[in-house]
Amino acid sequence: MAPPIGNDRHTSGHTPGHTRRALLAGVAAAGALGAAGCSRVATASTTSGGELLDRLKAQGVVRLGIAGEIPFGYIDRDGQLTGEAPKLAEAIFKRLGVDKVQPVPTEFGSLIPGLNSQQFDVVAAGMYVTPERCAQVIFADPDYQVLDAFVVRKGNPKGLHTYKDVVAKKAKFATGTGYAQIQHAVDAGYKQSDILIVPDQVAGLNAVEAGRVDVFAGTALTTRAVVKKSAKAESTTPFAPLVEGKPRIDGGAFAFRPTETKLRDAFNAELHKLKKSGELFRILRPFGFTKAEMTNLTAKELCAG
Repeated sequence: MAPPIGNDRHTSGHTPGHTRRALLAGVAAAGALGAAGCSRVATASTTSGGELLDRLKAQGVVRLGIAGEIPFGYIDRDGQLTGEAPKLAEAIFKRLGVDKVQPVPTEFGSLIPGLNSQQFDVVAAGMYVTPERCAQVIFADPDYQVLDAFVVRKGNPKGLHTYKDVVAKKAKFATGTGYAQIQHAVDAGYKQSDILIVPDQVAGLNAVEAGRVDVFAGTALTTRAVVKKSAKAESTTPFAPLVEGKPRIDGGAFAFRPTETKLRDAFNAELHKLKKSGELFRILRPFGFTKAEMTNLTAKELCAG
């Protein structure tokens, strides 16, 4: 992970963490598009609430910062932008009068710096809303919520269902670079130096299948997606990790520069219409989201910790 606090993965939680690296095909294609997508956007707004929305309408395109993580935002094997956040962005920005979205692939830890240095207009990467990040950017309300889950060998021979189980049974534990699950395990009593850090969920699955570790931790979304074709591994039932002794449910959302409240508020208004109509679930469902991931959480309550 370990980029500076607040710039780490969603993908989870309250500390450097989350959610989510790309599959190899997505990474390769994203790299090919990266050079073309890195020119800077116009200078920061000087008017109250920001004038970015007006500029986006005039130019007809919005630049999305993505981190190449399935299912949140990535480039597919055909070189096309996809994922829950880009597809949701397409729907909402079209309603706002902006017909085209353009990906700007970057590392997850570079999303907030890239947004604030105006390399793109909005972060569309399913980023977890945390107090640390809320000090650097402003968030729309979450478009999804998610619990943690484990990848374990078929039959879950060690009976690993929570981080406390991992500690109690002295299981060999792995999670992804920059995942919040690192801190979740540490909070449960697992020694951080004993955690195997792997690049992404695919590497985590490989480690479990090969017997190098007993468990890989990620979001319920990423773990159930990665084990679909595995004959050796399965995903456990999702659970809420304990943060300061209380169950924690994380939510992912779009991030905007602090000056662009007008754009954030307009985006939020359309997001809530999609939630109310059920269209949000129809957009997210093809990427493995279930009704359990739909949420009424707000950015305000998640920013408060």
